[in-house]
Amino acid sequence: MHTPLVVLGGGPGGYAAAFLAADEGLDVTIVEAEARLGGTCLLRGCIPSKALLHVARVISEVDELRADWGVRYDANPEIDVDAVRARKEKVIDNLTGGLANLAKRRKVTVIRARGSFIDSKTMKLEGDDPSIPEGGQLTFDHCILATGSVPAMPPAFDIGSDKVMDSTGALALADIPETLLVVGGGYIGLEMGSVYAGLGSKVTVVELSDGLLPGADRDLVKPLAKRIEKMVDGRLWLNTKVGSMAESEDGKVEVTFEGPGKFGHERFDRVLVSIGRRPVSRGLGLENTKVVVNERGFVECDSQQRTADPHILAIGDVAGDPMLAHKASHEGRVAAEVVAGKPSVFDKAAIPAVVFTDPEIAWAGLTEEEAKNAGRNYEVAVYPWAASGRAQALGRTEGLTKWLVDPDTKRVIGCGIVGAGAGELIAEAVLALEMGCEVGDIAETVHAHPTLGETLMNSAEVFFGTATEIYKPKRAKS
Repeated sequence: MHTPLVVLGGGPGGYAAAFLAADEGLDVTIVEAEARLGGTCLLRGCIPSKALLHVARVISEVDELRADWGVRYDANPEIDVDAVRARKEKVIDNLTGGLANLAKRRKVTVIRARGSFIDSKTMKLEGDDPSIPEGGQLTFDHCILATGSVPAMPPAFDIGSDKVMDSTGALALADIPETLLVVGGGYIGLEMGSVYAGLGSKVTVVELSDGLLPGADRDLVKPLAKRIEKMVDGRLWLNTKVGSMAESEDGKVEVTFEGPGKFGHERFDRVLVSIGRRPVSRGLGLENTKVVVNERGFVECDSQQRTADPHILAIGDVAGDPMLAHKASHEGRVAAEVVAGKPSVFDKAAIPAVVFTDPEIAWAGLTEEEAKNAGRNYEVAVYPWAASGRAQALGRTEGLTKWLVDPDTKRVIGCGIVGAGAGELIAEAVLALEMGCEVGDIAETVHAHPTLGETLMNSAEVFFGTATEIYKPKRAKS
């Protein structure tokens, strides 16, 4: 069997590449080991986690109404785990069904198989899909490698017990444990910890570094850290290492800790290990091609997503940081256009990052730390949400909106937001960064009132000292 283009991996990067290539008139085959398209993001990542976070957030909003707004309910919520799990699966089924239909309408061939490279133009297919050709080999002119990433699990934590989970196990929602330890204060651990806390678990978070979300702007993390500490009732242990894990006789997981946050041992009903992800580049037969894999396991490629092998391109998590679904989708479109003979390159000015905790954190462009490390000249304009009428009405005044501005050109070079809905608000900042907007462009754009979106305008006004709701000495708009 021969195909002009094969896409290895059916996640958000893979199916985006395949669908656009088909729209460009190419004959395309997707090789995907899973029974359904969607990859980690749809099947056991972005989508199911956000569905569960929605449940946790609604429960939290009800608690806020009780505490702050004088609204009374007769009883506490009862959690039907089977129903919650079924609703999550329904969301996944709807979306995967839509992808299958889109592949069919575009005449994209989908083969359910594990693919590996025999050489630069031949792939070995393994599985029980009847569409696998006789002999189990597929030849191709070009391949787009979109194999994604998997959760990292240190051997010391892999004790052979289902009580120790990675993010996939946590999203399966087997039960709601009375106690849950989250190892890792990154975005996955905090998101899933928020889900389980909202559903009733007593959650503990342990982090090796001195703060949550390493790499994120500290001004953005502070409001979240306060809320997380309240959520876990003070059981947030920083600068603390997990020494060992073992399943105890009563079926719990006994964990030892080494650090100022916690020293000694404690037992938990379940443990979620969320210390990052690693690219899926091993076991693919890439050594039989000219593809170069670096020491971190990422496939090296250029701005056109081309690898060192002229027949193979790479996109998404396997092609390097940041490991984000929306980055993969755009890289997939670039790769498809390159295969179709178009002069496309991936040269985005900004790739947004969002942490879907409560409050949400979102940023794009340079962070303040990145600007400092790069020796970049910048100025900061911050608008506290305590001055926002909309935030006051919602009772969510802990947020802030922050612009980084080049003082010479007045162009915005970075934006960070923490607060309710920050993941939606960051889209305006990404557009501004991509267009090379000056901070004055944002300050002079009329925003609806009262909205949280206008805090982007307000923050820009802070730069000039003209924000209505707060006072700061005025500066020239030149």
